[in-house]
Amino acid sequence: MKNFTSCFKEKKFLEFFFSRLRPNKTGRYEAEFPFVSLCGPERNFVRCDDKPIVFTKLVKTDDNKDILFYAHSDLLRFSFEPAKLCMVPETGRVYHPSPPKTHPIGLVRSKLAIELSQHFRFENGEDKPPTQFEWEGNVYQTDNEWYKNIL
Repeated sequence: MKNFTSCFKEKKFLEFFFSRLRPNKTGRYEAEFPFVSLCGPERNFVRCDDKPIVFTKLVKTDDNKDILFYAHSDLLRFSFEPAKLCMVPETGRVYHPSPPKTHPIGLVRSKLAIELSQHFRFENGEDKPPTQFEWEGNVYQTDNEWYKNIL
């Protein structure tokens, strides 16, 4: 027998749940639950502290591409764009674009954000957003405008 909590440890369930996660436009509970996962006749209303997509792992594929995995699943992935990493200095949180059908901004898990933060360069001072990100021998100008425009 499984309960709701144990389901979150199963990769197939996570893929099913998160692939159906959308902004809540059902007309029910929209203020309290900004997201909903439609699973057949079931309506799973969801709220989160920050963003519904949390990137948990960064992996290099066999064809040498960097992929971000989310929701602790190897089945849920999104292409890594080094120039699109955005750090908010007030919170220290790091964000990256995510699958737009759910929410266009994904949060980078703290553990992964700490690993990635060593590659940031702060040419305008550490109280301002990073200006560059060095990754695998390349230096990318960071683009925080995408994040600001969505908010």
